[in-house]
Amino acid sequence: MSNTSQASQRITALLDGNSFVEIGAKVTARATDFNLKQTETPSDGVITGYGLIDGNLVYVYSQDASVLGGSIGEMHAKKIVNLYNLAMKTGAPVIGLIDSAGFRLQEATDALNAFGEIYLKQSLASGVIPQITAIFGNCGGGLALIPTLTDFTFMEADKAKLFVNSPNALAGNYTGKCDTSAAAFQSEEAGIVDMVGDEAQILSGIRELVCMLPANNEDNDAYEECTDDLNRVNEELSACVGDTSVALSLIADDQRFFEVKSSWAKDMVTGFLRLNGMTVGAVANRSEVLDEEGKAAEKFDAALSVRGCEKAADFVNFCDAFGIPVLSLTNVTGFAATKCSEKRIAKAAAKLTYAFANATVPKVNVVIGKAYGSAYNVMNSKAVGADITYAWPDAKIGTMDAKLAAKIICDGKDSAAIDACAKEYEAGQTSAESAARRGYVDQIIEASETRKYVIGAFEMLFTKREDRPAKKHGTV
Repeated sequence: MSNTSQASQRITALLDGNSFVEIGAKVTARATDFNLKQTETPSDGVITGYGLIDGNLVYVYSQDASVLGGSIGEMHAKKIVNLYNLAMKTGAPVIGLIDSAGFRLQEATDALNAFGEIYLKQSLASGVIPQITAIFGNCGGGLALIPTLTDFTFMEADKAKLFVNSPNALAGNYTGKCDTSAAAFQSEEAGIVDMVGDEAQILSGIRELVCMLPANNEDNDAYEECTDDLNRVNEELSACVGDTSVALSLIADDQRFFEVKSSWAKDMVTGFLRLNGMTVGAVANRSEVLDEEGKAAEKFDAALSVRGCEKAADFVNFCDAFGIPVLSLTNVTGFAATKCSEKRIAKAAAKLTYAFANATVPKVNVVIGKAYGSAYNVMNSKAVGADITYAWPDAKIGTMDAKLAAKIICDGKDSAAIDACAKEYEAGQTSAESAARRGYVDQIIEASETRKYVIGAFEMLFTKREDRPAKKHGTV
């Protein structure tokens, strides 16, 4: 490696020992304006190359803030573009470690064009190879598009800054009032960042994620040997209807669930788990977050929110692009009902509906709680394309809560008549049994046996092939 800067140390910590091979170590800036000719620019502020993560080939670039602030100029960008060209040819992920002042102002239009060339390569690579970004320092202005064009973004908790406009440039705001560039804001409010932590946690998280993902969109060998019991029974599962992050951990091989965007739209859980060694993407409604003692630390309505729909839709699209099967756990009673939500909920729900309907990967849905109205349809129902649908015995599937339906059906009658009607409606119209009789549920399963059933379903669906009408692309 050309130097022992922080940029190179990050690469060393990220990759398998002695596996990094640097490319373009001798490249320096060509610009001479504003005394750049007299300025040393080793590697032009970015170290590029390839190496291994747990034996898997990856391409890495790491910006060096000690060279002109890690700013992006013509040659800096050419190195990143060259890395993308190699990654696309060989079908391997690109990992960018960001620490940059942004545009190299001395290079003006050359720097501007350089940014555009990186954007183009990222766009062409989208859906072909996984792209991961980690932000360790500044990532501002046009540079903020680089992590948002990638699939997953990690951010250092204290020193990293991600912004299009700096906090102080926003009318009525300043850093002390609301640091819109901080990791907390970007992960909890903006939903751009998938994971926040210290430098070691981020690099460890990237390694774990890379090992979960296929190398490219044609490589469906993201497997590892499963030593866990395929028929393992989990009696605790029935108590996890509220916190599905815990439920997914219990179902997973070795009880390992890699959650993404865990701080944003907490009413929807997204992440990866292995089932019999195969990577599966999971999407699940959540109505509570349990603390370490098993008590509810946060509670939500069992409703689809704008943020939850958008989070899930983006995740399903990623899984479909890379051939990763999708498991959903459904517990939803309707849509978020606020004035603010009403502005965007129809479009967000349509986006999620489209994502599930458009995905041709194996899709399995487990109704674990309530599944009412159109919100149920949106959540990977059989009607919009789920290949296999299971339901737990106490699941409720129908247009609405039986009591509410009875009040409408028996309008004007006394409470005894309404109660009798509700009981009849629940048994005949909203029970898992009634849905199964009509073929909307394939099998009613005990909650504790969920693991073996979903593993069996995905194994059966392994060779699934499904065509879609010929078109360039959808527009939802």
